[in-house]
Amino acid sequence: MQGMVPLTIAFPHPAPGYAEVPTLDHCGGKAINLIRLAAAGLPVPAGLVITTDAYRSYVAHNDLTALITPDLMGLTAGDADQLEAASARIRAAFSAGDLPADLRAALASAVETYGGTPVAVRSSATAEDLPELSFAGQQDTFLNVIGTDAVLAAVVDCWSSLWTARAIGYRIRAGIPHDDAAVAVVVQRMVAAEVSGVLFTADPLTGQRDKVVVDATYGLGEALVSGLVEPDHYVVGDGGQVLERTPGAKAVATVARADGGVDTVPRASGGLALSDPQLVELAALGRRVEGLYGSPQDIEWAYGEGRLWLLQSRAVTSLYPLPDPSSAPGDPSWDGFPAWLSFGAHQGMLQPITPLGQDGLILLARGLTRLFGGQTGHQVTTSVPFLRVAGDRLWVRLDHALRRPVGRRVVPIFLGIADPATAQLLTKLDDPRLAVGTAPGQAPPVRVLRKAAPFFRKVASALPTMVHNPGQVRLNLEAACNRLVTDAEARERAAAQSPAGEARLEARLDAMQDSLEAAFSVLLTRFGPIMVPGALTQKRLVSLGGPDALTTLRSLDGNVTTTMDLELWRVAEVIRADSAARARFTSSDAHELAVAYTTGDLPTPVTAAIAAFLATWGMRAVGEIDLGKPRWADDPTAVMSSLQAYAALPDDAETPAAGFERGKTEAVAALDRLTATLSRQGLMGRLRAKQIAALVKRVRATFGARETPKFTIVRILGVVRSGLLASGAELVAAGRLTEPDDVLMLHVGELRAAWESDPATLRTLVAERRAGYAREVRRRQVPRLMLGDGRTFYEGVADPGDGSLGGSPVSPGVAEGPVRVVLSPANAGLKPGEILVCPGTDPAWTPLFLVAAGLVTEVGGMMTHGSVVAREYGIPAVVGVHDATTRLTTGMRIRLDGSAGTITILD
Repeated sequence: MQGMVPLTIAFPHPAPGYAEVPTLDHCGGKAINLIRLAAAGLPVPAGLVITTDAYRSYVAHNDLTALITPDLMGLTAGDADQLEAASARIRAAFSAGDLPADLRAALASAVETYGGTPVAVRSSATAEDLPELSFAGQQDTFLNVIGTDAVLAAVVDCWSSLWTARAIGYRIRAGIPHDDAAVAVVVQRMVAAEVSGVLFTADPLTGQRDKVVVDATYGLGEALVSGLVEPDHYVVGDGGQVLERTPGAKAVATVARADGGVDTVPRASGGLALSDPQLVELAALGRRVEGLYGSPQDIEWAYGEGRLWLLQSRAVTSLYPLPDPSSAPGDPSWDGFPAWLSFGAHQGMLQPITPLGQDGLILLARGLTRLFGGQTGHQVTTSVPFLRVAGDRLWVRLDHALRRPVGRRVVPIFLGIADPATAQLLTKLDDPRLAVGTAPGQAPPVRVLRKAAPFFRKVASALPTMVHNPGQVRLNLEAACNRLVTDAEARERAAAQSPAGEARLEARLDAMQDSLEAAFSVLLTRFGPIMVPGALTQKRLVSLGGPDALTTLRSLDGNVTTTMDLELWRVAEVIRADSAARARFTSSDAHELAVAYTTGDLPTPVTAAIAAFLATWGMRAVGEIDLGKPRWADDPTAVMSSLQAYAALPDDAETPAAGFERGKTEAVAALDRLTATLSRQGLMGRLRAKQIAALVKRVRATFGARETPKFTIVRILGVVRSGLLASGAELVAAGRLTEPDDVLMLHVGELRAAWESDPATLRTLVAERRAGYAREVRRRQVPRLMLGDGRTFYEGVADPGDGSLGGSPVSPGVAEGPVRVVLSPANAGLKPGEILVCPGTDPAWTPLFLVAAGLVTEVGGMMTHGSVVAREYGIPAVVGVHDATTRLTTGMRIRLDGSAGTITILD
C-alpha cells in the first residue's frame, strides 16, 4: 500500500506503488545510504532491504525483550567481561528462536528472486552510518551467501549482531538507549571483486579536504577492513594528479568459495593494485558521492566484472566540521584562505554553545564595531566578519591579520598569553596562502587606525590616572560595569511592561541586543588601561625572575571570583559547624544535596546560607558566557559539589581567608627577593628593580579587576536570560513550545517569528537542536586551530621528551599527589590533596581550587581565568597539556611543577 513501509524494499528500483522515502527507523543508516546512492544513479549492486519491522516481529514472536532487558541492567561500557557474557546469552537466544511462518514466507519470497546468485548479507542498525555516529564494524556482515535457507539464517545472525559486546558498549558510551536500537538487513548481489578497498574524500588524519585518500588490496575487501592485510596507500589531489603511491605487502587476499562463504588465502606480494586512471576514476566517484551528501565520505568500493562498483558510503565522523566562510556577495573581507581560531579554547570552555548563546556572543562581538566606526542594529545577529559557528562552537577568523606584517608579529604574542599552544602552532604554519602581503581587499591600515582613534584616545586618557592613582582606575571600571548592569535591568523592566506576549518577546530581544552590543565598547575602554599593563608586567616578571616571580601578584584585591569563593567558604563554615549537616555533605551525592536544598530538606541555617550565596552569585554557571547554560540558581549541583569538598577538609586546614592574607605576605616577600636580586646586578639591575617595583605596585592596585568584565557580562546575560525564559513560559502556555527553556535552542530571528510560526515546526526544530547539541556534548576533542583546506590542529604544548608531560607554567610551585580527572564540576568528587585535571576552567570551577593541591588543564595560558585564580590561591598549575584528561587517569600519582611546566608520573 502506498504510504506504508513494506517488509522489504528493493533498490535501485523499489516495488511499484512504493513512493515514500524510507526512514532511519525502518531501514537503518547503511540501507538508507545504499538506497540513496542507487537512486542517484551511482554504480551500486542491486539488492533489497529487510526493514526493522521484520526484526521487531522476530523479537516479539520469541519474547526476546524479556531476556534482553534484565541482561543489560547495570552494564557499563568499560566492563568487558560482563558485556561479553550478556552478549553471549542474548545472541544464543536469537539463534534458538524461530521465524514465524508468515514472516519466513514473505522473506523467502523476496530472497528467492536471487536464485542461486551469491549475495552479501549485511546489518543496517538504526544508529549506524549516521553523520555523527558511524558504528562501523559494530554489527556483522556475511559474504558469498548462497541459497534461500542460508540467507535467512544469515539474516537472523545479523539481527543478533545488534547485541555484540562491542555494539552494546558503543551504545552505552554514546548515550543511545538500547530500546531505541533496531536493525534492518541488506541482501545485495555479490561483486566478484578483483581489487577492492576504501576511499576517504578527506584525509582522515589531518582533516585536509582537498585530497582523496585510497587504500586498496586484491580480492574482496574483508581482509582490509579486518586488518589482515597491509594495503596499497594512495593520495590523489583535486586536480586529478596522483600525489602518493605507497605499495603494501598485500600478502593475503579474501576470496569467495564455490560452495559459499569466503577464505583468506596467501598470495604473492608485490606490485600496485590500481593504475593511475583507476585512481582518478575513484577520486571522481568519491567527489560525486561527497557532493550528494554535502560532507566528507568514507567509501567502500570494488573493481570487478570489468567496472567500478560503489558498495557503501558513510560520513567521516572523526572530522570536525569546518566553519562556512561565506559572506555577503562582493564582500572582500571573506576572500582568501581562512584560518580559524577556537574561541572556546581561549575561554577554557570546550563545550558546545546553545543557539541563543551563540547569538548572545555574536552580539557582544558586534559591539566591537562601535569602537571602530561600524553600525549596529536589530534583526541581524550574524553580521560579524570575523566570527562563525561550526560544531555549535564559535570560531574566530585570523588569516587576514596574519597576512599583515603587524598582525603576523602581534597575533602570536597575544595568543601566547592566552594559549601558548596555539601561538606555537601559528609559528609553524608555512602555507603560502597565509603569507604576509596576500590579504585581499582589506582596508588600508591607516583607515583602520583612523576609525580606531577615538577608542585609543579614551584608553590613553586613563593612563595618567593609572600612574598616579591606579586604584581609581579599578574603581572607575567597577562603576561603569554596575551602570551597564543597571541599564540592562531597566531595559528588561520596560520590555516586561509591553501589553502582549508577542510584544514582550520582541521588546526583550531588542533589549538583549542593546544591552549586549553596548557592553564591549564600555568594558574595553575602561579595562584596556588595566589589562595591557597587567599582561606586559607579567611577561616582564617572568623574563626577569622566571615563573616564581608571579608570586608577587598573589592575593589581589578586587577579584570578584576570589570574593565569590571566599563567600562560598563561609557557607561551608555553617555546614562544618553542624556535625549532622557536615556528615550529610560528606556522604551524600551532590545532586541529592541539590534536590534537598530545593525541597527545603536541609537544616534551616544551611539553607539560609546557601540561599544568600545564590542570591548574589546564582547567575554563575559552568560555561556561563553561554546564556543557554543552566545557572547555579537553576541547578545548584556544582555548588553542592564544592561544598562537599569543603566539608571534607580537616579541622586544622587553613581557611581560605587566612590563605588569602598569607598570599599577600608572600607576594611582598617575593617582590623583595626579586628586587634584591636585581639590585645586585649593577646599575641596570637597580633600574630594573625600581621598574619592577613600580609596575607591581600598579598592577596589584588594579589587576584584581581581571575578572570584573566577564562577571559583568555574566550579570547582563542573567538579566537577559530571565526575561527570555519568562517569554518562553508564555509560548508554552500558548501551546507553541514544550518547555520555557526551549527558547534557548532558537536563534534571535526564529524567536522574533515564534508567535507566527507553525507550533509543530517550532517544536520539531527545538528537538533537532537538542539532539544535535547532545551529540556535540559527547565530542571529546575540539581543535585549537583549523585551516580552510580542513587541516585541524589539536596539539597542546610539546612534551619535554624525557617521559614527562609538558605544558605552560602559569602558577609556580610543586605539588605531588593523586590525580582526579574531572569533566564537570557538578560531579567533581574532588578530595583534599588531589590534583585537579580537567579540559579547561572558567570561574565556575574555581571553588574547587580551595581544595585542589594543583591544577592541570588541556587549554589555557597565563591570562586565562583558571591561571589567574590558581596564582591567587598559590596552587601550582600547568595548562595547555595535550590530552591531559586521557593521558592522566584518576588515582595516578604525579609531580606537578608549576614553575617548569612539567608533569612527572610517579606510579
